[in-house]
Amino acid sequence: MTLLPDPWWLSALLAAVLLGDALLSLRPPQFIRRCLDGVGLPRDWWWILVVIKLAAVVGLVAGLWVPGIALATTCAVICYFLAAVAAHVRARFLGRELWINCLGMLALAVGVLVLGHLV
Repeated sequence: MTLLPDPWWLSALLAAVLLGDALLSLRPPQFIRRCLDGVGLPRDWWWILVVIKLAAVVGLVAGLWVPGIALATTCAVICYFLAAVAAHVRARFLGRELWINCLGMLALAVGVLVLGHLV
């Protein structure tokens, strides 16, 4: 296991994808609104998702230079998307949004953990 991501660009890729996701979440398009409504997240709480994703971007970028930060942030991103999957299952909202949005992001984060830190 390495405390600095290697290759570094995997963490940068995850940061870029999360940044795009956070920016989309500022004014959520229909597929994000459908997802958040489908799991029953109150609209008053939607802003916190932007904050969480932006914090993850900062952690991943900082982790390119500070040992352990990208590893911890990647693990936190995995936990975030595991919670999102659990929310989908609990709400029985198991459509395309779960498979593409949630599980796709979870797979990306797990891939970054395995290929960038554990191998």
